[in-house]
Amino acid sequence: MNLIVPPIIPELNKNLSVFLAGSIELDVAQRWQDKVVEKLSKENVTLLNPRRSSWDASWEQKIDNPVFKEQVLWELEALEKADMIIMYFDKKTKSPITLLELGLYARSNKLVVCCPEGFWRKGNVDVVCEQYGVQKVNSLEELINEVKKKLK
Repeated sequence: MNLIVPPIIPELNKNLSVFLAGSIELDVAQRWQDKVVEKLSKENVTLLNPRRSSWDASWEQKIDNPVFKEQVLWELEALEKADMIIMYFDKKTKSPITLLELGLYARSNKLVVCCPEGFWRKGNVDVVCEQYGVQKVNSLEELINEVKKKLK
């Protein structure tokens, strides 16, 4: 497994590349990305994980903040380059950026979505997925298994 995190510019090889889109709200969202990395550690896959270890919640989220802008541009580039996007909505979060990414990539044929019961906008996610033929699964384990299926 090859793990790429910001601010490293994603240079992709022949491995399947998977962007880990989903809930990331600090101190609220479970660290689901860590579980994905652990479960796929022995696979021939490149994971693009936007969870930045050096993230500082006090950074102003404005276009003229160079570190913030770098993060957003990294995510947009990684989403574009990825072969597959797995998306996990943690029911304890609001996940506005994940909802935005769902809208951006609903027609891409790259998405697999897990949106458990209890997520505050599950109905919206379900309708978007149905309308655009986005594959949905019921658990994080199933999301990981979809990556493994794609690797075969």
